Amino acid sequence: MKQSIKSAFAVGTGMMVAAGFVIAPAVANAASSPASTTINATVGSTISITTSGTVTLAITPTGTGSASSASDTVTVNTNNATGYKLQLANSSATDATLANGANTIGAASGTFASPAALGNNTWGYHIDGVPFTGTATAQTNVASLTGTWAKVPLSASPDQIKTTASTATNDTTTVWYGAMADTTKPNGTYTGTVTYTATTN
Repeated sequence: MKQSIKSAFAVGTGMMVAAGFVIAPAVANAASSPASTTINATVGSTISITTSGTVTLAITPTGTGSASSASDTVTVNTNNATGYKLQLANSSATDATLANGANTIGAASGTFASPAALGNNTWGYHIDGVPFTGTATAQTNVASLTGTWAKVPLSASPDQIKTTASTATNDTTTVWYGAMADTTKPNGTYTGTVTYTATTN
């Protein structure tokens, strides 16, 4: 005798019954795999420098020498976290004098390491503070300038006149220049050029 097997489906219940088994509907399982990205914004180091541009020393010479001094303002801006160093040198590699044609005013005898009083018929620079002594002021036609002075070195061997350790915004350095001349120097404009170099540390 044949027996019939009946399969019943329950409609509307979401369940299926077949051959005596209850089968649950398929459910999709969500899969995830996280990944991250690091964003690095690298800010470069920048530095800029400006100066007064021109320093004028007006001298009326005497038989024993007359001296005048005036200042230059050097301004540095840098975002460098470890600061900057400032150097000073003559723009020339061979001549440290102030020249008026064949006539010259010589370089001072003092150096940055050992500044000295400014001598007759010489020129030099001064920065207030060690190793220089005295506080410079604008002086015109005096017998001797206040403080000690140094020659401006040739371009190959600049003097490091300042160093800092952090960022700088409009950081200024006052550099004084002085010259002394007697009546053996012909009249005229005696000229030289100084170069400042600001370098990040």
